[in-house]
Amino acid sequence: MPLRCLSELARRRPDRAVDAMRVGLRCLMTTCTSTNATDSQRLLYATSCANVPEVAPSETPLSDMLVDSFGRFHNYLRISLTERCNLRCQYCMPAEGVQLTPNSQLLSHDEIIRVADLFVTSGVDKIRLTGGEPTIRKDIEDICLHLSGLKGLKTLAMTTNGLVLSKKLPRLKECGLNALNISLDTLVPAKFEFMTRRKGHSRVMESIDAAIELGFQSVKVNCVVMRGMNDDEICDFVEMTRDKPVNVRFIEFMPFDGNVWNVKKLVPYAEIMDKVCQRFKGVERLQDHPSETAKNFKIDGHAGTISFITSMTEHFCAGCNRLRLLADGNLKVCLFGPSEVSLREPIRAGVDDAGLREIISAAVCVEIHLVDIFCMKDRVI
Repeated sequence: MPLRCLSELARRRPDRAVDAMRVGLRCLMTTCTSTNATDSQRLLYATSCANVPEVAPSETPLSDMLVDSFGRFHNYLRISLTERCNLRCQYCMPAEGVQLTPNSQLLSHDEIIRVADLFVTSGVDKIRLTGGEPTIRKDIEDICLHLSGLKGLKTLAMTTNGLVLSKKLPRLKECGLNALNISLDTLVPAKFEFMTRRKGHSRVMESIDAAIELGFQSVKVNCVVMRGMNDDEICDFVEMTRDKPVNVRFIEFMPFDGNVWNVKKLVPYAEIMDKVCQRFKGVERLQDHPSETAKNFKIDGHAGTISFITSMTEHFCAGCNRLRLLADGNLKVCLFGPSEVSLREPIRAGVDDAGLREIISAAVCVEIHLVDIFCMKDRVI
C-alpha cells in the first residue's frame, strides 16, 4: 500500500499498526527462509546494505538536528499536503472514507514552506509531497514553486494516484517538480474500478505517458501486489518497462486499518522475483544507495527498470533516512512508531526558528520505537 496511506494508520491507530507489522514480520520469517531459490538467486535477491560506497558528502552543512539515536542522518522529508483523496482503494481506506481533520488544523501554505526551509537548511536535500492525494490541493503549483527555490534542495518529488495529474504536469514541472511516483495496481480498467471504487484507469495511463514525454528525471510506477487480486499481472507490469523508461516498483502488501490484512494476501518479494526470472532473461541487480528502500534491477533490452519494496519480508530500518510531516503539522520520525510531535502548535504560538529546531532535534534524537529496536537488533553501531 502507498506509504502516504500507511502513515495515516500509524497516526490514527498506532497500536494496530505496530502490532500488525510485528506479527507480519514474524509470520514471514518462515516464508523468507523456505523459498526454493537457488544460491545464485539468493545472491541476486540479497539486500543491498552491504558492499555499497559511503554516502557522498552533502553540499549543505549537516545538522545534528537530523541525527537520530541510531546515528542515522535524515536527509529526506515527506510532506503530506492533505488527508483527502479522490480514490477509495480497497486496501487503503473504507468505502465511506475516513474522518478528516478540520482545515483550520492543517498546515497553511506559508507554514509548510517555513518548516521545509528549516529542514533543508539543516541538510534535507529531498522532499516528497504526498497526501491523501496531493494534486487535489488547490495551491499545489505554488507550493512546488516555493519549495523548489529552497537552496540545497536537490529533489522535489511527488507520490500521486495520477487521476488528475496529466493536465497539471506541465505547470508542475515549470514550478520545479522533477520526480514522480504514480500509483497503479492494475493494467485492467475494470479491475482498476473495482479496486479503487472509482473510474479513471485511462487518465492514470495518460499521466504516466505525459510524465515521460515531459522528460521528468524519474518516473516510478508503484504497484502493491496482492494475492488473488493482481499477482497475475506481475509480468505484464514488467513488460511495461520494455518500451517505457519507467521504474516499476512492486510493493509488498502491508498492514493498514480497514484493509483486513492477513499474511495470505501477501506475495513475498522472493515469489515475485521467481515469476520475473522465469519469464524474463538477463535480470541484473543494480547497486543501490545505502538508504534506498528498494531493491533495483534492470533487464536486458528494456528501457526501464524494476524494483521491489520488501517492507514485510526484508526490512530496511537500518538505512532509513526519512522523516514525515503530516498534513496537520505533526512530525513522525518512525512510520510505525506511536509518537508524533506537533510543529503546528508551536508555530502558531509564536515560537521562532531556533525553538522549532530544538523541538525537531529532540523528536529525532530521542524517538526510539519497538519497531526500530525489533528491526535493528542485528545492526552494529
